[in-house]
Amino acid sequence: MQTEAAFPATAQREGPLKRFRVLDLTRVRAGPTCIRQFADWGADVIKIESPDHMEVSDGWGGLRDGPDFQNLHRNKRSLTLNLKDPKGREIFLELVKQADVVAENFRPDVKFRLGIDYETLKAVNPRIVYASISGFGQDGPYAKRPGFDHIVQGMGGLMSITGDPSHGPMRTGIAVADTGAGLYCAMAIMTALLEREESGQGQWVQVSLLQAMIAMCDFQAARWLFLKEIPGQPGNNHPTSIPTGVYPTADGYINIAAGEQAMFRRLCTALEVPELMEREPYSTEQGRSDNRVALNAELSALTRQRSTADWMVRMEECHVAAGPINRMNEVFADAQVQHLGIATPVKHKRIGPVEVVGQPFMMSRTPSQVRSAAPDRGEDTEEILRELNYSAGQIAALREQGVL
Repeated sequence: MQTEAAFPATAQREGPLKRFRVLDLTRVRAGPTCIRQFADWGADVIKIESPDHMEVSDGWGGLRDGPDFQNLHRNKRSLTLNLKDPKGREIFLELVKQADVVAENFRPDVKFRLGIDYETLKAVNPRIVYASISGFGQDGPYAKRPGFDHIVQGMGGLMSITGDPSHGPMRTGIAVADTGAGLYCAMAIMTALLEREESGQGQWVQVSLLQAMIAMCDFQAARWLFLKEIPGQPGNNHPTSIPTGVYPTADGYINIAAGEQAMFRRLCTALEVPELMEREPYSTEQGRSDNRVALNAELSALTRQRSTADWMVRMEECHVAAGPINRMNEVFADAQVQHLGIATPVKHKRIGPVEVVGQPFMMSRTPSQVRSAAPDRGEDTEEILRELNYSAGQIAALREQGVL
């Protein structure tokens, strides 16, 4: 394992993962989502990018200073390296000797053509944990297909259970397959690093967007596997627990979740219709589920009579699970969101102070840090090569030769 002393102290890296070095070959979203988990918790993450002259983007074009790129790539150093050049590959292998993790989301065949596949790197560093994210898996009939979030949302079943059935299949408003695959991959790498503490050996971990998407369908997928039920599109209703969904108010909408008997009783109290709890067919959970359209119509007629804010006061008084449906500006103006501090400040050298989305979990002794904005392409190339004992003259020569 690389020692802390061998790592640079740039931007005061701290955190529970500061002893690890990660070589980041990922691009677009799923891979960077994974590596962000290491960068925020203190790992020395080196983002390896193609030199400018190769005219290969990270999938972002000219949006490097935009919110998406900055949100994904904070806390990293950037090294430009032409991996198609033998000298570039040689530098990469030197870095591998000192690294704990290599992560990539190329098409499955690319790493073999570049000579940076797991077996090759294992020969250089048997302790390396090598992580691969793909659209559909490293092998199999779909392995060479390009993997895009939108496509996988459909293939993994999510779009068939999202939205109103009268409008056909519906994708979600976020890249849920990409994000899920990235987070599962981060968990897989962490698991491999923990196992390495016993075995002393690294291993190859593999995650696909398709597997992640199916896993995130969770209970809906289990309904088919266990009961052979094909879930449909429930719209804003919960598939099984009614009433759970969106209800109109005098000035907008509110979410209510009151499918369980005690919660439905409290909802009837909040709405000042206690008799509704005893009226057939609404007295049982199954009766409410079977008659959801009629029940929702009655509830909607009641919720329309007051504003969202008024209903939130009333629901809280009666201990009913409910919440407003916020636009993004309202999300970050919310008192609880501000208390949690998930909007995290960072200073960008060109745009100045900005905010990014922080980590969604906290630790009492070793918190995450957003230390630095996303680096410019190759911003840290010279620093990283000096750590490998390259001289200024050697670095200049490598630049001249198009390696950097």
